[in-house]
Amino acid sequence: METILNILFSGVFHASTLFLVAAGLQVVFGVQKVFNLACGTFYGLGAYFGITVVKCLVEHNFPKALFIVPLIAAGLALGLVVGPIIERGLMKFVYDRDETFQLLLTFGLVMMLEDVIKFIWGTSPQSMGGIDMVYGQLNVLGATVPVYNLVVILCSLIIAGLISWLLMNTRFGRIIRATADKREMGEALGINMKVVYLKVFTLGTVLGTLGGALVVPAGAAVSEMGMDLIVLAFAVVVIGGLGSMKGAFVGALIVGVLKSLAISTYPEMEMLTIYIIVIAVLVIKPQGLFGGSRV
Repeated sequence: METILNILFSGVFHASTLFLVAAGLQVVFGVQKVFNLACGTFYGLGAYFGITVVKCLVEHNFPKALFIVPLIAAGLALGLVVGPIIERGLMKFVYDRDETFQLLLTFGLVMMLEDVIKFIWGTSPQSMGGIDMVYGQLNVLGATVPVYNLVVILCSLIIAGLISWLLMNTRFGRIIRATADKREMGEALGINMKVVYLKVFTLGTVLGTLGGALVVPAGAAVSEMGMDLIVLAFAVVVIGGLGSMKGAFVGALIVGVLKSLAISTYPEMEMLTIYIIVIAVLVIKPQGLFGGSRV
């Protein structure tokens, strides 16, 4: 029981941050029809920027127990700055273009942002020195769980709830759902699609940078972490269904738990296990588990 609980808690922790990145990928594709490979690099930027902000504040006697507040603020602020710049500067050129062009441009963006990370923070891994353990650990039915991991899981659930509320109960959410299926009709009704695209891409960027900022205290930031996450995010959207927010949630849980199970039992099978599931979904239900629904 202890081993099973450790695997489950670890898997849900991985899934909670993976969901944020996959959700950003889903909302951008659902509305803008762009498969944004740079979502993983936004995650990496959020991790490095979060480390920088928290280290700076701690050096100036900021209470360690409150480090999660500036960490979340750093992820949000970075996404709100980077998102509009990239959308207006680059992404507007890929709309309604061939999918190959979209993939090549967003992959080029990945390469450029990775070089930006190396230029600013160098190539050596960076960490917060175990600052997450300031919250201690919790014993749950014999399993030892870092309290910070539970905090991250709670934050992801809250964010998932807020996204659901935004999409279902606000005017902007109704516009997103409407233009995801009938963009031309939205334009005919007077909706400014440039503004919608700007807000949607910024939302996707914020989810990525916030995910990176939240996960980094429990690990380390490395310059290639964004590329690794793109692979996992791709697995999530294939399993859950491209364009489906519900699919992102379920797909992230499946990938997170499988990843944790493989690491605990046979680490060499980590990626193979995930892609066996991906292949099975592509063969049995190519549209994914929730591929019929948009955003």
